[in-house]
Amino acid sequence: MIKAVIFDVFETLITHYRAPLYFGTQMAADAGVPASEWLPLWRATERDRSTGVKSLEDVLAELLRTSDRFDPALLAHMAQKRTATVKACFDHLHPDILPLLAALRARGLKLGIISNCFSEEAAVLRQSIFAPQFDAMCLSYELGVMKPDPAIYRHCMKMLDVAPDECLFIGDGGSRELEAARKLGMTAVQAVWYLRPGVTPSQPREDFPQAQTPMDILNDLNP
Repeated sequence: MIKAVIFDVFETLITHYRAPLYFGTQMAADAGVPASEWLPLWRATERDRSTGVKSLEDVLAELLRTSDRFDPALLAHMAQKRTATVKACFDHLHPDILPLLAALRARGLKLGIISNCFSEEAAVLRQSIFAPQFDAMCLSYELGVMKPDPAIYRHCMKMLDVAPDECLFIGDGGSRELEAARKLGMTAVQAVWYLRPGVTPSQPREDFPQAQTPMDILNDLNP
């Protein structure tokens, strides 16, 4: 029997791709550095940013210095702009997300989050409308471990006090998250409501059941 529903965050609960983007390419433009030079440096820091080794500000300072473009005001502007774009994701929620969370809680289910995220994303999530809705928020930046490492799944299950076969895991499929959940014994379902061909990194897959809308998740629970 399903006792807990665990969600990925990006492209599942919220999406980057309906709000203004501020990724490496946009940062390079603000820094006045060719994207061909900035992007390899930026991408090389992803694990450190995801596991709490370095904050956004740490990395921006490092890359601006490497590019001979360091300026405290520019760094602050870029960090603020990145945080603002993460907050803007909450302005574009699928209309069924909050009703789904309310319906799950009304059924007495525990709710969890497992997210690979950076410092600015973790801070926004902790202050977001989601924070009161979830019994466990397992964020890679805070825990020092990221999907698909089974340790972050086990940590979430421990916080929720549930076994793998009592968990429904919902995610868009990035970071091999669905495979990791299934291997641990969870029921894994791909969320496809935010996925857009040629836009979002993840695309619909045939090897996992799919939820076309958030409320379809209710159909994956025990009667």
